[in-house]
Amino acid sequence: MLQVDKLTVNIINRSSNPLPSYATEGSSGMDLRADIIEEIILNPLERSLVPTGLFIELPLGYEAQVRPRSGLAIKHGITCLNSPGTVDADYRGELKVVLINLSNEPQTIHKGDRIAQMVIQKVEIVTLNEVGELNTTVRGEGGFGHTGKQ
Repeated sequence: MLQVDKLTVNIINRSSNPLPSYATEGSSGMDLRADIIEEIILNPLERSLVPTGLFIELPLGYEAQVRPRSGLAIKHGITCLNSPGTVDADYRGELKVVLINLSNEPQTIHKGDRIAQMVIQKVEIVTLNEVGELNTTVRGEGGFGHTGKQ
C-alpha cells in the first residue's frame, strides 16, 4: 500500500454539519456543506454566496481550492462561479462558496447540502525575473485552440 504524507490543518466548525472529510481513500477533495438557516432558491443565472460555518488555518506554502461538485453540475446545473476559488494561507475568515445556477429552472440549496469540494494544495512561491525577451519555442505565441479541433 502506498504511504501518503498527511498535513494537519487547524479548523473551527461553527456549523452543525460534520467536518469535511474524504469520501473514499482516493478522493482529492473534501465536501463542503451549506451552513444556512433558511433554504436558498437559486433562479436561473442567479448566484449566491453560501456560508459553510468553517474557518481554517493553512500553513504557509499551502492553499485551499474550492471546486464544483460534478454531481451538482450535471444533475442540477449548479457550479462554483469562481472556480477554483482560492483560499490563501493567511485568510482567517469563514469559508464561503459562490454558487450559480446555470440550469433553466430554480434550484434549492438546503441546510447541510454538499455544495462544493475543497482541495488542499502546496503552492510554490516564485521570484519574478524581469527580462527584455523570452526564449523561443516551437509553439511561440500560439494559444486558444491554435492546434485545431481534431
